[in-house]
Amino acid sequence: MGYMNTFPAPAKLNLFLHVIGRRDDGYHLLQTVFRFVDYADQLSFDVTNDGVISHVNPIAGLTDTDDLCVRAAKLLREKSGKAMLGVRIHLEKKIPLGSGLGGGSSDAATTLIALNRLWEINWERERLMALGLELGADIPVFIYGQNAFAEGVGEQLEKVDLPCAWYVVLTPPVQIATAAVFASEELTRNTIPIKMAAFSMVQGHNDLEPVALRLQPVIAEWLNWLKEQHESTKVAMSGSGSGVFAEFSSELAAREVFRQLPDNMRGFVAPGLAKHPLSDF
Repeated sequence: MGYMNTFPAPAKLNLFLHVIGRRDDGYHLLQTVFRFVDYADQLSFDVTNDGVISHVNPIAGLTDTDDLCVRAAKLLREKSGKAMLGVRIHLEKKIPLGSGLGGGSSDAATTLIALNRLWEINWERERLMALGLELGADIPVFIYGQNAFAEGVGEQLEKVDLPCAWYVVLTPPVQIATAAVFASEELTRNTIPIKMAAFSMVQGHNDLEPVALRLQPVIAEWLNWLKEQHESTKVAMSGSGSGVFAEFSSELAAREVFRQLPDNMRGFVAPGLAKHPLSDF
């Protein structure tokens, strides 16, 4: 049995998310900025040579078909042609499911990044990104490793340098099905495209927000509480929800707001990251 290696899988925020159209295959065309934050799941990998890929502590109710870590490991092994590679995966989960913070996508990306090295496949990052896209549209940015302006279905990425910032992130106790939000007839799909050089985080918005708020009104309550606080530079929902966040220029301001959090609300405070912690791995 191999050595247990542990790697982080950080959360992401969509600082804005514009839906600018729809492809013939039904996928939506987006523009967004992904920002990594210092709040992460932890994945440990015990490499074996028995050809068995298993999740030793799977999330309750999640089958291997839905488990992105297992699917990522199996896909990497299949495409690399190394049939006897195996791994036991242990996931310490912190990022809530269905929160729009990219937890499942981040876990899958960390699985690909780590096993690419641990299994000695050693593919280039671009090849891993293409593999990740087969599993989910949000996975490539975590492999890319940089905060990014994203277009297409989210896979056309361009690095952006973002100022230091702290975030109060709230995670309402509801899960939003991304597919349900994108399928809604109420979703607008005609936001005017912008050029990366001209975008403003303050002016940007999340086109998925109105639909998600109607599906789960509790999100509106938590979002409105954040909007009532002072000193934030931006308040928005991340991805398709249910997570919402407020951005602050200082740790002190963020923690002061979080200290006032009502007893019925939950979340965390975290700084934005300059890049993914595995960007150089």
